Amino acid sequence: MSNIDLLLINPGDRAQMYGRLGRSISAVEPPIWTALIAAFIRKKGFEVKIIDADAESLSPEAIVEMAIKEKPLLAGVGAFGANPSASSTPKMEVVNSVVSSLKRRSPNMKVFTYGIHPSALPKRTFNEGGADFICKGECFYTIYELLEILTKDKNAEDFSINGLCYKKNGDIVDNGWGRLIDNLDKLPLIAWDLLPMDRYRAHNWHCFAHTENRGPYAVIYTSMGCPFNCTYCNVRSLYNGKPGIRFRSIKLVVDEIDILVNDYGVKNIKILDELFVINEERVVELCGLIIERKYDLNIWAYARIDTINKAILHKMKRAGINWLAFGIESGSKNVRNGVAKRGFDKGRIIDAIKMTHNAGIHAVGNFIFGLPDDNIETMKETLELAKVLNCEYANFYVAMAYPGSSLYQDSLKRGLRLPDSWLGFAQFSAETVPLPNKDLSSEEILYFRDRAFDEYYSSPVYLKMLEDKFSYRAVEHIKEILRHKIRRKILAFS
Repeated sequence: MSNIDLLLINPGDRAQMYGRLGRSISAVEPPIWTALIAAFIRKKGFEVKIIDADAESLSPEAIVEMAIKEKPLLAGVGAFGANPSASSTPKMEVVNSVVSSLKRRSPNMKVFTYGIHPSALPKRTFNEGGADFICKGECFYTIYELLEILTKDKNAEDFSINGLCYKKNGDIVDNGWGRLIDNLDKLPLIAWDLLPMDRYRAHNWHCFAHTENRGPYAVIYTSMGCPFNCTYCNVRSLYNGKPGIRFRSIKLVVDEIDILVNDYGVKNIKILDELFVINEERVVELCGLIIERKYDLNIWAYARIDTINKAILHKMKRAGINWLAFGIESGSKNVRNGVAKRGFDKGRIIDAIKMTHNAGIHAVGNFIFGLPDDNIETMKETLELAKVLNCEYANFYVAMAYPGSSLYQDSLKRGLRLPDSWLGFAQFSAETVPLPNKDLSSEEILYFRDRAFDEYYSSPVYLKMLEDKFSYRAVEHIKEILRHKIRRKILAFS
């Protein structure tokens, strides 16, 4: 007999994905998609539990022991992370390990995997992990309908469920994409009560003003999806393979914030939306309601260079939105255009960051080295632009052909070098192998990225700005990061 209906597992291997940075520097984020699914299924009348092994620092062996004790009718192992475009694929190493162990130790347990990577590569995920099912896309209805069938017949063999892949007589049956939630207000509030809320901590930069107080920390969403179609992004695999955006009512967003503040003492919040600052009317409404409540929040969100203005920036600052992250990607307009980042030039980027700073909001610049049209000169241009902008934090990534992105399909067609393991898609791992292009090898790109990181963060201009805006503690925090050199296997001399 089953003890519970559904067990959802958020596995993690921070040591492999982040190296020493995973111990205290990187964020530990609540698994929002997992907790949303849990809330949805629970509202349908099923008993649900979550094991957040990432937050609890549980080994694959410990996860399996806990899962077996729970005796679930159905167990799901998720491939999600802090950044949906980047953390799903690297997580597949530990996902496959947990799934394989579950099926070996408890062969009668029904197990499925879900997330961006399994949605993009369901057949390969079957072959590597040995799950009974793959749920593609959002999978709210897919999991619910699967539970309905298993509740009636645990040994059922036919599953005509949209979004479900399964094996029958050794063959893989793919039922296509699942049903999307047409109205996000149909989703219940996130099942915060099923999560270890005392375990989550914000990004280090998010709390430069109070580095010793990074928790409690939570993530909320006001929309799902993205209307754009950047070649390197795979997030659309979560939304049936298509670009698009759906909005949640602002009232429900504020209701959730009320719970987080009043029940869990949360101050540090991330807005998960791929692009929060896209609809000015919604942003102004949300900020107004937060301002009315007089919450002392520290929020960060994503924006675009061409979606901000002075009025909206000042409104966001009053609401406690202290940080905005911008996808700048490259200092070269030609390189940006090659990955669909059109519509603005370098001057506009500089003006937007200045406008953000003038409103009292800190900026995070996201940059990518090794994009398809990059060369040494354009990567230098990107680094120089980062220095000119002097954002309070800068993420320096390397180009990766993540499964589910058009860059991945193009790389397969062209026979470009891809990592030998899914961990090779992690940005901060010893295993990291960037995507090469016509002018640059994987080694050249990674070497440049790591040196650019050191050059930017050791700059006296940057460190003085940091101390002036925050304190010497923020400077010491950056210096601590610089002491944690990432060992890269493809750069044997580093």
